[in-house]
Amino acid sequence: MLHDTVAYLLGTWHVDRELVDHRAGVAGTFRGTAVFRDLPGDAPGGARVVEHAEQGELAWGGVVGPAGRTLHLHPAADGSARVTFADGREFHDLDLRPGRWSAHHPCAADDYAGTFTVVSPDEWRVRWDVSGPTKDHTLITVYRRV
Repeated sequence: MLHDTVAYLLGTWHVDRELVDHRAGVAGTFRGTAVFRDLPGDAPGGARVVEHAEQGELAWGGVVGPAGRTLHLHPAADGSARVTFADGREFHDLDLRPGRWSAHHPCAADDYAGTFTVVSPDEWRVRWDVSGPTKDHTLITVYRRV
């Protein structure tokens, strides 16, 4: 068991992501790195913000190119965190302390159901199952500490 979600995530991770669009019958991959680091300066009210920035290469539908995303983690005093998109929109809560966490995110008419699993001090996994009128996707990501 972990004591602090954000303390566990800080640092650099190798990212291997498999993506499947079940409706279209298309599969792809994302390979790259994720860096979790404190953002300089304070958020409003002096709150700590940790950036989760991913950069790498996406192979999808016969096209290969650079891809990335940025999320923000807002640590809570109890060792959990709130995750937002870089523009401040809410994404989900995250608590890796028990070793496994389930999250939910409604996105327009689609539903994202996530499962986060801590495998070891140097590996964790995320599975997102996305369903709805516009999407039927599965995304499985393995993070390994660099």
